[in-house]
Amino acid sequence: MTHPASIVIVGEAIAGLSAARELRRRGYDGSVTMIGREVEGAYARPPLSKGVLRNPAAETTLAYPQADLDLDLVRSPAVVLDTAARVVATADGRAVPYDALLVATGATARRLASPAQRGERVLRTLEDARLIREGIRRSKTAIVVGAGFLGMEVASAFVASGVEVTVVDTEPLLRRVLGSYLSDRLAERAARHDVRLLHASGPVELSGDPVNGVTLPGGTTLTADLVVTCAGDIPAVGWLAGTGLADRLGVAIDERCATAIPGVFAAGDVAYLVPREGDPARRTPYWSNAVAQGKVAAASMLGEPSEQGPTDDYFWTEILGLAIKVAGPLPVDGPPASVEGDLDAGDATLRWDAPGTASTVVAYGRKIPVGRLRAMTRQPYRPEARGRSGRNSEPGEPSD
Repeated sequence: MTHPASIVIVGEAIAGLSAARELRRRGYDGSVTMIGREVEGAYARPPLSKGVLRNPAAETTLAYPQADLDLDLVRSPAVVLDTAARVVATADGRAVPYDALLVATGATARRLASPAQRGERVLRTLEDARLIREGIRRSKTAIVVGAGFLGMEVASAFVASGVEVTVVDTEPLLRRVLGSYLSDRLAERAARHDVRLLHASGPVELSGDPVNGVTLPGGTTLTADLVVTCAGDIPAVGWLAGTGLADRLGVAIDERCATAIPGVFAAGDVAYLVPREGDPARRTPYWSNAVAQGKVAAASMLGEPSEQGPTDDYFWTEILGLAIKVAGPLPVDGPPASVEGDLDAGDATLRWDAPGTASTVVAYGRKIPVGRLRAMTRQPYRPEARGRSGRNSEPGEPSD
């Protein structure tokens, strides 16, 4: 098959960079134009909440190498896509033609403030992290809206800096993805670190101008020196208006990361995989998925098969000094099939089994290499093996 003469990648983050690197690895020597919107260029985003909030020196380790990729870089946001003419227009007036296009524009932080309300803090970019870090330096109290992975990582940065923090959510901490068993244990850990977890009966509103608190559904208002919204993200699809590529979930892709329009592919946080019949459609905006989809999209643009699929069920986080690595499908529900090790000491391995699918294995503070953790999801579960690795070896009890 003839390779495309020119490839355009819109989005200068891990999905786009993974695609560019895979193109070159496969021997593609044609033109690759990468369109980005941030002056800092391509950098790792996971360390923003895990390191940059606490340590300015962490910024020096963020940049992704790309000098070896021979890219034509355009640092101006894409604003219009003409799929008939196969041209991407940018904010600075350029018209960039393509033979194959990768949509990898990621997502933007979901905001709760009204349009005229100033001072809402979110965490999506390096500049966001710098603003929050400066706020931490000047604050004694903080409120985090959202008890998901990002919200708890931000709360952890507050705790490490001696800032009193309240986390507000309509659901218990991480229950939606990690289930009630781990949610309850992490809530206990939060209490030991004096993190206040507040359950709201419905959506909250930000109060003040500039923002200095949240108002709960019953009318109670909480105030703090710093308020950070960690309420999820929104796929960055505004520039795709009129193309038919995007819906409320983002850009739909198949197993090849191809969209409904020939020559257009998508990867990363902006995309979602069309589900099997009967399964719900949802985005899984994890770093590992962005890498996998970037590689698959690169192979597909060249008309070649990929050695891997467009999903990679791996995720890691660090909450209040505890590293949590997850391999396997999320969400999990109910008690685990096995717990090996000591949960109270933060040194355990948990496993969930489901018929017909890979198991989900969680390293709860335990140092397990990623490759080994992945391999454990493919191992058949052996009930007789319980108890060999630690004293808390029985399955967890069901919780309310």
